[in-house]
Amino acid sequence: MFGKKSQPPIRSLIAQGSCIEGNLKFTDGLRIDGEVIGDIRANEGSPSILVISESACVTGHIYADHVIINGRVMGQVHAVELLELQPKAKIQGDVAYKALEMHQGAVIFGQLRPTNHEVGDKPMLKLAANNVEKTRDEGSNSGFARLQDKF
Repeated sequence: MFGKKSQPPIRSLIAQGSCIEGNLKFTDGLRIDGEVIGDIRANEGSPSILVISESACVTGHIYADHVIINGRVMGQVHAVELLELQPKAKIQGDVAYKALEMHQGAVIFGQLRPTNHEVGDKPMLKLAANNVEKTRDEGSNSGFARLQDKF
């Protein structure tokens, strides 16, 4: 859904030094550099992107298609498509996502819940070394089994 050309434009900004109290709805893209105390929700029916910068702080729940976080969030985060956690991201709350990109240094104090898998489904892993697909259970012990064979 979100190729380089299909991302919606960021049309709104909450600047550093600003504080918004209350729930917020937006269309297309929103960048937060300041503080928001309240829930943030993208309008349904069109693609959305939410950027929470390094200087931003959000206290409330977040719901958008594509969410990029490099600041602080105290509340649940729901990314319908993609959640990007940059190195200075700090989240206190549960996180739901279809796809997740997490950089070293990002921290989550809560549960991770992928939305694209049913309970009990095992995601497929593609092993780069031999281009073979295995379920997570099949692929996770392969290195350990090879070590056991050597001893």
